[in-house]
Amino acid sequence: MGDGKSGAGLAALRWLVVRAVVQRVTRASVTVDGQVIGAFTEPGLLVLVGVTHDDTAAGARKLAAKLWGLRVLEGERSCSDTGAPLLVVSQFTLYADTARGRRPTWNQAAPGPVAGPLVTTVTDELRALGARVETGRFGADMQVALVNDGPVTIIIEL
Repeated sequence: MGDGKSGAGLAALRWLVVRAVVQRVTRASVTVDGQVIGAFTEPGLLVLVGVTHDDTAAGARKLAAKLWGLRVLEGERSCSDTGAPLLVVSQFTLYADTARGRRPTWNQAAPGPVAGPLVTTVTDELRALGARVETGRFGADMQVALVNDGPVTIIIEL
């Protein structure tokens, strides 16, 4: 750390992981072009998923398993325990780099042809595990509404 280089190396390594922001919510919805395309009105999880260049289907499946078993609902229970729904929304801005200047760069975010299928892998794997999953629309301009419960907000990097 003293030479200033090792910290930069560690920061670079932190970008190369599957990333999600998970919020415990009492309700959540996502709207595209004025139409609600995914929603629930009961306790569950809103999950914002970011994909970077080196992410893999195996990492996406690992994230799905982590989300399904994450014990952050009332009474330290998980969606797998309670059947609570998840709203999964792609979010390339989770890989914003704000180290320089005032305008973020998105260089660490994977392009659509890479990111889209991996977000779909997360949702498909959640469904295969038995989850009730609502989704946004990849690449669309989305309005996400939620009521955070707690508040509980967790960053997952796998």
